[in-house]
Amino acid sequence: MTQGRYARIAGTGSALPERVVPNSYFESILDTSDQWIVERTGIRERRFAGVGESTATLAAHAGKEALDSAGVDPGAVDLLIVATCTPERLIPSTAAFVQDRLGMSCPAFDLNAACAGFVYGLSVADAQIRAGSADRVLLVGAEVLSRVLDMTDRTTCVLFGDGAGAAVLEPGQEPGVIRSLLALDGTQAELLTVPAGGTAEPVTEDTLRARRNFLRMIDGQSVFKQAVTAMAAACTEVLDKAGTAATDLALVIGHQANARILTALGKRLGLDPAKVLIDIEFVGNTSAASIPIALDRAWRRGMLDPGDLVLTAAFGAGMSWGASLIRWTAPAVAATPTSPEGMASAHA
Repeated sequence: MTQGRYARIAGTGSALPERVVPNSYFESILDTSDQWIVERTGIRERRFAGVGESTATLAAHAGKEALDSAGVDPGAVDLLIVATCTPERLIPSTAAFVQDRLGMSCPAFDLNAACAGFVYGLSVADAQIRAGSADRVLLVGAEVLSRVLDMTDRTTCVLFGDGAGAAVLEPGQEPGVIRSLLALDGTQAELLTVPAGGTAEPVTEDTLRARRNFLRMIDGQSVFKQAVTAMAAACTEVLDKAGTAATDLALVIGHQANARILTALGKRLGLDPAKVLIDIEFVGNTSAASIPIALDRAWRRGMLDPGDLVLTAAFGAGMSWGASLIRWTAPAVAATPTSPEGMASAHA
């Protein structure tokens, strides 16, 4: 490790598809209601990718925004990481297509830790910069979950949306990424999965007929409880190891899976609800993209200033989870409206 060399966030970006899908869409195809969805998830609408939009196109859009905000030329990036569980193709990596779209020539790869992908990717990017292996890393979380959703299964299809978020990391003399924790319990891998489509169960007429090429969640209530417990424990451990009190935090940005999970996380940490960001109402659960989308939207709304301490936490399929403590290092910006609206704190 190079002495006195740390990773810092220099800029962020995000991208959402054009198509807006309100809860009323599901009322027309399922036994559900807008009220039922809002009360249980906090989601009113989400975005679904349309013709010409994919994981790679959204990732490239968000990546360009992040590079522009950081004032970094694509040719100056040393490493591209794309966190996704809905890749452009099985072969090659989504990162290959994003690299081409952005006109880069650096090494690039995909990282699949499902909803915890951005937290995992942040730890990898931090290690690369601290080791002196890279000076500039573009980290993107991007998903098009709408294309793996079973629209006859109301336990999953109402939850997810599509989008991408990105961050540019550069070296600094003081830690920007202060501490990270990563974890996974593979004994629970079957709780949230797409059964068919890989080498264990290739897509066949039978698997298509059984709809096994779509996302499945077993025991959503158990996933909910584990998400709160695991994220709270990861946050507490990261704060303890960093010697930081929860009261010192400016903002907590948890994985935007469910408004009730985020509210419960804030209570577990004993936080003022105003410090727990909820950015799910008009976006939905965008998996690996949710934290960087929320981070970018918070920054552009003037909610983050240099020096602010930000805690991120995520929990997803695998089951994977993690947390990162960040000192905000991107410059302050004048508050600008973001679209769609819907960013709130946990007391809303």
